[in-house]
Amino acid sequence: MKIIAHAEAANDPIAKTLRLANDADLAQLALDGAFRGIDRIELNFPKFTDGRAYSQAVLLRRRYRFGGDIRATGDVLIDSLVHMQRSGFTSAVLAEGVQSAAAERQFARYHAFYQGDVLQPQPLFAREAA
Repeated sequence: MKIIAHAEAANDPIAKTLRLANDADLAQLALDGAFRGIDRIELNFPKFTDGRAYSQAVLLRRRYRFGGDIRATGDVLIDSLVHMQRSGFTSAVLAEGVQSAAAERQFARYHAFYQGDVLQPQPLFAREAA
């Protein structure tokens, strides 16, 4: 996952970006072809307790097969990053004041997960049996 400091977010190269509201109707957007030609979809966390963007990321990856960058913006804290990555996010703009180095260390803490996720759909027992 690409971690972007809040101050550096403006310097990130602009791609064809679609910013989605937390209550956006993904099914209708897919029918309308809104994801075609889009390089990045930004999903917002207005506060850390609002988890609707996790569900949107999973749906974008699994149901709508979006292969581009899914970026987390808003109140992005380091303790959420691993779950964001497992949900399908590929980049995150950290909340103001959160240090990038501390955020990168989060990924070294966890080596495996029992449950399946967007990155590895099979649970651990099924991977070990294979």
